[in-house]
Amino acid sequence: MHADMQTFDSLSQLADDQVRVAVTTFSMLAEPTRVRLLWCLLRGEYAVKDLATMSGSAPSAVSQHLAKLRLARLVRYRREGRRVLYSTDNVHVRRLLEESLYRADHVAQGHPDHP
Repeated sequence: MHADMQTFDSLSQLADDQVRVAVTTFSMLAEPTRVRLLWCLLRGEYAVKDLATMSGSAPSAVSQHLAKLRLARLVRYRREGRRVLYSTDNVHVRRLLEESLYRADHVAQGHPDHP
């Protein structure tokens, strides 16, 4: 069931499966290459070779990271002929990554919190 965040008025309303998925998601974002790959995928669909070039990683490493991200449902893929193209799974992934990186920028640059 998809609930608006306003309906979560206490921690007791978090179901175990919600917490498990959130922890898995955060653990996937705890690896620099995966964050870079997701950042690249926010711009569109790309093949492993393109993502390797963009992220500065070996294609085999990119494939392994994409497999983990796919299992965590953070990315999806589709076949186009012989190519496999990857993209972020949905708008929630985009928002999660953007907010994480905006927060990181604030902390790293010493910007004040928003009111």
